[in-house]
Amino acid sequence: MTAAARLDLRLNATDKARIHRAADLRGVPVSAFVRDAVLREAESVMAAELAVMLSPAESRRFLAALDKPFKPNARLKKAMADAAKLIG
Repeated sequence: MTAAARLDLRLNATDKARIHRAADLRGVPVSAFVRDAVLREAESVMAAELAVMLSPAESRRFLAALDKPFKPNARLKKAMADAAKLIG
């Protein structure tokens, strides 16, 4: 893999030594160890923050709402009319 970007960070000596030791135990270069650990954490954070979990009752309500015919309210109708004037 060819590096396309660089990420620098500052560590105290103790943290740096721990990371080097862990990389040695895994038998991988420090850069690969840090990259893999950071990417795993990034995936975990994104999964936790971007996923929406619904209870079974909430899921049923959500799906029922999706099944209902769409009825735009007055504000949306006005916005759509205003947009149509701008376009045509």
